[in-house]
Parts: sequence; structure tokens; C-alpha cells
Amino acid sequence: MAHSQNSMEFPVNINTTQITTAYGHRALPKLKEELQSEDLQTRQKALMALCDLMHDPECIYKAMSIGCMENLKVLLKDGNSMVRIKTTEVLYITASHSVGRYAFLQHDIVLALSFLLNDLSPVCRGNLYKAYMQLVQVPRGAQEIISKGLISPLVWKLQVEREEEFQELILDTLVLCLREDATEALGSNVVLVLKQKLLSVNENIRSKAAHALLNVSISREGKKQVCKFDVIPILVHLLKDPVEHVKSNAAGALMFATVITEGKYAALEAQAISPLLELLHSPMTVARLNATKALTMLAEAPEGRKVLQVHVPTFRVMEVESHEKPQVAEALQRAARIAVSVIEFKP
Repeated sequence: MAHSQNSMEFPVNINTTQITTAYGHRALPKLKEELQSEDLQTRQKALMALCDLMHDPECIYKAMSIGCMENLKVLLKDGNSMVRIKTTEVLYITASHSVGRYAFLQHDIVLALSFLLNDLSPVCRGNLYKAYMQLVQVPRGAQEIISKGLISPLVWKLQVEREEEFQELILDTLVLCLREDATEALGSNVVLVLKQKLLSVNENIRSKAAHALLNVSISREGKKQVCKFDVIPILVHLLKDPVEHVKSNAAGALMFATVITEGKYAALEAQAISPLLELLHSPMTVARLNATKALTMLAEAPEGRKVLQVHVPTFRVMEVESHEKPQVAEALQRAARIAVSVIEFKP
């Protein structure tokens, strides 16, 4: 005669880390309790479950409302590296949502994470960099990193991190922070560090470094440092890079650096006009716009104006050029008109 018997094993294809979601509306409160458990495995399982839940912005809001963010801050100091790794993973997933970025700001997560910048685990540091990169997608997030004095440490980490993925994440973060305020960075040798990254064999690192220099050069002090540390010849060299977005960002950095007289003559000495003229035919609209504006700056110098006079017809064509996006056409036409007026200026 057959007998029924309940198995003591979990059914196949069941993820045991998701069992806590079976608590329904009690799922997050239950996880909050487990995050505070003295048992290592319980904490780890709770964090793994949170990694799944935090993809849902509503869960982030609920977690924030019951105080889970404070629990996560405590776990960032956990003595077990796997706990720190999973905690930073939860946080970078959280930071990918707008409500999560708000949670970061409300609970001072930025500063709490910063103590792991030198963590021995590269996975932990990578998660940290991803979290910061997500946070700075909004200006308030970039301002938070700046206000906590983290630009100098990030510039230092850009120098010492060997993983190219980490360098890219740090550069992504710095690019948006430098757009807000480059003061701390300029006092931390950021121009020299970015100059080194312009020479990277990795095209993404070259491009992001040039983009960061573009934002550094918005301020007058940034322009002066770009000239002082002989960055302009490298930027001119990158105008011939095989990668379009590298050329575009290099032209953008030159566009700002050549506003000052020293920058103009450094670019002219480096023979910037020819590659900039070639960039006027780039398939990237932003590259053409950056090149046009950089050439306009060079035309303000008598030597640059003289060379560019024979190229006025090229700009005349751009003045009437159409584009599928009216605002793009207007921007290119306006830039071309200004270039022609500067080139044809009679002192």
C-alpha cells in the first residue's frame, strides 16, 4: 500500500534566497529583521533577496520608509567581505532609480560608502563606483559627492586602480561632478591625471578623459592648467584618433581651452586647424559643432584668421545646411555664421 510523505528538501528550481518574498506585505520588514541578525548566513540571504527586490522602485520606497537604509549603512562596516560586497550591490541597484538616489541623499549613503574606497575586495570597490556613477546622473547627486570632499579621493583612485572598467566608472562620475564644480579637482592635479589617461590604449578611457577635460576647461583656472601642463598638443593629436567620439570630445576640450590667448597659440603651434577642418565633415553633429567653435576661437588670433580665410566657403555651406532635427540645424548654422563673421573681421 502506498504512503504519502512530505519531502524535507526544497522543490527543484526554487531559489531559496527568494523565500522571504513569500511573506507578502511583511517581506521587507522581515528582511529588515534579518539584516540585523547575528547569524552570517541570515544576513547574506537577506541581502541576496534585497538585490532582487531593489529593482522595483516601489520596494525601494518601502525599504526607505521602514529604515532599511540605516541597516545597510551598518552592514557597510561588516567584518565579512561577502556581506560588504552584497551590501554595495544592493546600494548600486538602489541608486539606479530616482527614488533610490533620493534615499542616498536622505540617509547620507555617499559618505558611508566612501570608507570602502580602499576595500581589499575589487568587487566591493566596483559596486561602489557603480553606485556613485548612478548617483551623479542627477545634479544633486554630483553636488553631494562634491560637498563630501570626495573628488580628491576619486582623482587619486583614478590613478591607482588598474581595472579599466573601474577607471571608466570613475571618469563617468568625475565628468558630471566637474560640470558642477571643478575647484577641488583642480587642486588635486586632475589635469595631470587626465593628461595621462588621454594616452590610454582604451578608447573609452581616452574619450571620457577628454570629456572630463572639456568640463575642467570651462573655468578660467582649468583653461590655464590645461595650457600649463601641455595638454593641448595631446588633444590636437586626438583629433586624428580613429574613434569619432574621442575626436569629438578632444575638439570640445580645445573649444574651451582656446578661449584664452595662451590656449589659442598653443593650439596653433600644434597645427590644430587642419584636423579641426577635417572634423567639420564628421558624421557626429556634436563633433562638427565643437570643431566649428574651436576654429572660431583660433580665428580670433590674426595667424589663425589668415589661415582660415580660404575656408570661408566651407562655413558658408554650413550656414544653409539642413538637418532632420530643426534645433540641430539651427545650432550648426548659428555656429557657422559666427565663424564667418570672426574670420572675415577687419581690425
